[in-house]
Amino acid sequence: MSDSLLKLLETGLEKMGLKTCEDLRESVPTRLIEYLELLVKWNKAFNLTAVRDPVEMVSKHLLDSLAVLPYIGDGLIADVGSGAGLPGIPLALARPQTKFVLIDSNGKKTRFLRQVKMILQLDNVEVVNQRVEDYQPALYFDAVIARAYADTRLILESTAHLHKNGTRILVMQGKLDTAINEPGYVLKRAHTLNIYGLDAERHLLEITKVTS
Repeated sequence: MSDSLLKLLETGLEKMGLKTCEDLRESVPTRLIEYLELLVKWNKAFNLTAVRDPVEMVSKHLLDSLAVLPYIGDGLIADVGSGAGLPGIPLALARPQTKFVLIDSNGKKTRFLRQVKMILQLDNVEVVNQRVEDYQPALYFDAVIARAYADTRLILESTAHLHKNGTRILVMQGKLDTAINEPGYVLKRAHTLNIYGLDAERHLLEITKVTS
């Protein structure tokens, strides 16, 4: 299974213009497939994701997550509602120099994430088993990313205590909705994400916390 999935992943990366990305050089695609195989194995017992077909997982999970790689920036990054580690684990594999905190309230999913961290030796990943509203970090985040977690208003409200002036909130969504009604936040850019093998709308909102 690994060889065919790896070939599909590499084809997708090439079609999406990510093949030559410095973050995806050398062993990263192979490690992404190792993560996917762990997800397939654990998913049979713990129902981590509704997607069951490994081929579908390449586009719906790996490539979808990696599509935001050019926009995440540097610094300390929170993946809220991380679930099975999406997009946090693929991004952490691509960016070993960047610290990612994966936050989810589901104990089964965070146990899986800790196993992934240990097996893949992801020293740049911290797993937090808490509701994001209850999580009180020692430092503010440079970026907060959310994929299929909630609508934009709820994402901004529930993660507000993680933001400092200049924090970037990256909202992954299907149908584009650019309405930002929360005071103290500005929509900087909206990107259309073209995911290889995925026949569905995908967008990314770049929102910035500004001093009110």
